[in-house]
Amino acid sequence: MPSLGTDVSEVIRAGKYVELTYKVTDQKTGHVLTRVEFPLGYVHGHNEILAPSVHMQLEGKCAGDAIEVPIDGNQIFGPRDESLVFSDALENVPEEYRQVGTSILMENDQGQTRSFLVTHMDDDRLTVDGNNPLSGRVVVFALEILTVRDATDAEIKAGGAVPAVADVDPSLLRPV
Repeated sequence: MPSLGTDVSEVIRAGKYVELTYKVTDQKTGHVLTRVEFPLGYVHGHNEILAPSVHMQLEGKCAGDAIEVPIDGNQIFGPRDESLVFSDALENVPEEYRQVGTSILMENDQGQTRSFLVTHMDDDRLTVDGNNPLSGRVVVFALEILTVRDATDAEIKAGGAVPAVADVDPSLLRPV
């Protein structure tokens, strides 16, 4: 429900351009998993950039509102599967993969691919994990809504922010 005195045209609904910032925190540990501090812009109902449950909670909110949305990673990505965690001797791993946080695309015998993330490395071994980082976790999306306005036709077509183009009088340009 919009705040008293809020123009209904300023609430988040389909066709509105929205800018927001957010952070994702692990509910159990309190650690911030990711943070977006620069305005992230999208057209509501045209390009859902966050989890569907987050978009549902944004519906009807206004610029200046802040919300928190808990999300159970098990419901979205399933429970952790420890059979997707592998360790190998560091000498068997190509140099370009020897850094925690590196994503490695691997293929099984049936030709199916899965992305693995390097999660641990020491002097002897390297560990990769094929689980989504949110599997097995409950996280909280804390969002701050910065802007809500009608999206332009160009933003609707692009699904988000459209970079500004300089408006230069061609007669001012001279050949080089």
